Amino acid sequence: MGQVSERENQMKKSHKIKDISFSDNKMFLEVDGNKYIFKLADISKKLDGASQAEREKYEISPSGYGIHWPMLDEDLSIDGLLGIKHNPPRNQESVSA
Repeated sequence: MGQVSERENQMKKSHKIKDISFSDNKMFLEVDGNKYIFKLADISKKLDGASQAEREKYEISPSGYGIHWPMLDEDLSIDGLLGIKHNPPRNQESVSA
């Protein structure tokens, strides 16, 4: 078996995003096989005030980390939507001043 390069490892998908739709100021989203409903006013003022055409013109990042709406210049991270928090790496040595 060959080794996976660092770049290939970084390019692995974080999330599998599909079935994004909008209705009544809500966004319906399927991520990693789970379905979610978000109130637009809670996640994005830009999406909340956008037309249906502006909402439906989006791009899913190749890595699966987020969604971009080019007409609105708006980006949402999937981890942010789902409330996933990442801990910063711990330093093995602590330096005191």
